[in-house]
Amino acid sequence: MSVRKPQPKVISLYSGAGGLDYGFEAAGFETVFTNDFDHDSCETLRLNRKWPVVERSIFDVPTEEILTIAGADVGEIDVLIGGPPCQPFSKSSYWARGDAARLSDPRAATLDAYLRVLEEVQPLAFLLENVYGIAYSEKSEGLQLLLNKIAEINRRTGTRYKPKFAVLNAAWFGVPQLRERFFLIAARDGSLFDFPKAAFAAPPGEQQPLGTLPSYRTAWDALADVRPSPDEDLELRGKWAGLLPSIPEGQNYLHHTERGDGMPLFGWRRRYWNFLLKLAKRLPSWTIQAQPGPSVGPFHWENRRLSHRELCRLQTFPDDVHVSGNRMSIQRQTGNAVPSLLAEVLAREIKTQLLGYRRTNEPLRLLPPDRSPAPPPERVRAVPAEYQKLAGRHQAHPGTGKGPRSVQQRADELFV
Repeated sequence: MSVRKPQPKVISLYSGAGGLDYGFEAAGFETVFTNDFDHDSCETLRLNRKWPVVERSIFDVPTEEILTIAGADVGEIDVLIGGPPCQPFSKSSYWARGDAARLSDPRAATLDAYLRVLEEVQPLAFLLENVYGIAYSEKSEGLQLLLNKIAEINRRTGTRYKPKFAVLNAAWFGVPQLRERFFLIAARDGSLFDFPKAAFAAPPGEQQPLGTLPSYRTAWDALADVRPSPDEDLELRGKWAGLLPSIPEGQNYLHHTERGDGMPLFGWRRRYWNFLLKLAKRLPSWTIQAQPGPSVGPFHWENRRLSHRELCRLQTFPDDVHVSGNRMSIQRQTGNAVPSLLAEVLAREIKTQLLGYRRTNEPLRLLPPDRSPAPPPERVRAVPAEYQKLAGRHQAHPGTGKGPRSVQQRADELFV
């Protein structure tokens, strides 16, 4: 008779609203420790689950305390998970300052705190999540720091972590949102992790389809049955609020440039991509922002901000989750989270590839239903008179940026 394995245990750092944690929960893991210094995030965790929550900076939480709360000794935890704050490596840092302070930014020290816990807990496996900017080949000092320090941990402790990493688009795995995140995963015994292949692809006409895969889950799949609470104030405000109804679904301010189909109100690529960005029912959402300005989307096709429940749906949080705090805090918590379905996919792979659990064919618990076909787009309204005076010739942006390229080869050389 086979002996049933106990439920694998997870320690969660930088837990936020619980995006990673809900995904690991859906994959059958037990969270035995969560941590964040943000009060509203901790209240969100307490409100929705009975997980132990420590509301302090991880710099002030000794690893001995973590293990005591988790009820485990060194080496007994199955998986350590967490996404250290990512601002020094984010794309917005490049936009705002021309370059990011990166390792000189004090927020980058959160990587050290995560690695301190890794060394002192020595879990069977770990997952570290971050923005994809950490893997820019031209600006990869943050990633190189991680790899060097993991190699040092191996030398000091005798562990054999061999990191594998990838930048994954959440839409590839059924999340109704185009969101790229960096993941680094390793096992203590040196087993190599294989990242799962895409299970969904762009619909024909949008991007090159990936073989015969089903089309991405869409904003309509996620939001069709959601109606905002009457007490939520979702009205757009600010200088550009009246212009949003003149932009078609799935487009942004570029519609109103010389290369678009609207009026030439702006220069080509002179604004953020998500300036006046509107969801399309037939496509996934674009990345949910943590701290958007009044004109930064994505916005609902009804020309309003997204509601609390709609933000949670696009992040594939379980429907029983309610995010604590005011509107600004809810936006920040959901925008900073990892989509829970993507976490569920990776947790299942960690469970079978690195922890030895039997693979099952159970459907993903957090996958949104397919509600296709989506209804036709909403009617586009005329440009209000107050904006028409902006029509004319506008200078286009002079150049383009650089995208990330893989640096896995350098990592492999460190962990031969």
